[in-house]
Amino acid sequence: MSNWHLGTIGFSYVDWVGEFYPSGTTQREYLVYYSKVFNSVEIDTTFHSIPKPSIIQSWHANSPRGFQFCLKTPRLITHELGLKGSQGIMEEFLEAFSPLKTKLGPVLIQMPPSYTQDQYQVLADFLGNLPSTFRYAIEFRHSSWYNERTSQLLAQYGVCWVMIDYPNFPIQVHHTADFLYLRWIGVNGMYQHHTHERVDKTERLKAWINIINPFVEQVSDVYGFFNNDYTGFAAGSCRRFMRLVGLEPNEPNVPLQQRLF
Repeated sequence: MSNWHLGTIGFSYVDWVGEFYPSGTTQREYLVYYSKVFNSVEIDTTFHSIPKPSIIQSWHANSPRGFQFCLKTPRLITHELGLKGSQGIMEEFLEAFSPLKTKLGPVLIQMPPSYTQDQYQVLADFLGNLPSTFRYAIEFRHSSWYNERTSQLLAQYGVCWVMIDYPNFPIQVHHTADFLYLRWIGVNGMYQHHTHERVDKTERLKAWINIINPFVEQVSDVYGFFNNDYTGFAAGSCRRFMRLVGLEPNEPNVPLQQRLF
């Protein structure tokens, strides 16, 4: 049976105080509380910079055993270099997070919309040089990658093809690794405030569950993350999905009745 690792993209949201985090929760206390409700988080800030060693160490110290941090590969590697000549930079990036130890989950490699399959060989060379001690998941934003050739390449290196719920992208599974990685992301800036779910995505999430269910028993782990732009409130969306798959989120001293829609 697969292990489910579910959470949100980021956790440091002031809007969540009083809605998800208890009133008065400080930024230093966010992760402690978050990790009591969810067992994984996707860290988006690593796309822009590597945190100080003290912050990485605090992540490890302030989360329970079994918690997973999934890191987004720096934009320097994916967007600026287009993976070319980035092997050394990638290795330095991964080494910086060694203090996370067993709490380091799959590393997300998100390619820009302009990155087409014309760069197939560049990608193949990059994947072939990745340290084998880590797990990787890659997200494509250009339609030229959606074919069997891509599936075969990723399967060769055991890299997961990320499934995304995003406008104009198909809801489909490409089974290329021993785990699944899903991202429910909305259009950037869709909602000004992130205090509650503003749209009901229950039926959409049920559709996703029906599609991934045949693969769940074939993999060891399922990772899934929501951002605030999906419904307006990532924590609420993730809780909703958890209940739909039969998982009951822990609710440590939740002070407020959540608003819906």
